Amino acid sequence: MPQLALNKKAGFDYELLDKYEAGLVLHGHEVKAVRAGQISLKGSFISIRTKSGKTELYLVGAQIAPYKSAGPMPDYNQARDRKLLLKKSEISQLIGKKLKEGLTLIPLKIYTNHSFLKLEFAIARGKKKYDKREAIKKRDIDRNLRTLTKRR
Repeated sequence: MPQLALNKKAGFDYELLDKYEAGLVLHGHEVKAVRAGQISLKGSFISIRTKSGKTELYLVGAQIAPYKSAGPMPDYNQARDRKLLLKKSEISQLIGKKLKEGLTLIPLKIYTNHSFLKLEFAIARGKKKYDKREAIKKRDIDRNLRTLTKRR
């Protein structure tokens, strides 16, 4: 499972509760661009939309650069919303958790599973500023301890 894109800030900004996996609906040139590493999950999130009685999940804010070998694409939108492929039971479970507990859905990484592109996302709760400060402090202390133990 080679990892193609990673949302590094997700673990720092959010407390991750449950992780899920979903497929993505992409155009052919977008698949090639993602496999080439031309994707950014920074600032992206997952939204829930109801359309004609069907509830669907969409990846919003992910940037996929145009594939260089595909030629000119003047009307291509890099930040278009991309549909996620999930079972109805998973979607209803996610909606229930999100509405009941006031949580959000955050994309974590995109990777390949055999020949398919998969998105791993998590139900998350936003961290407060003091929680982030504690995480930075703990990380610095651990780093100092590692350097001290290496010297001896």
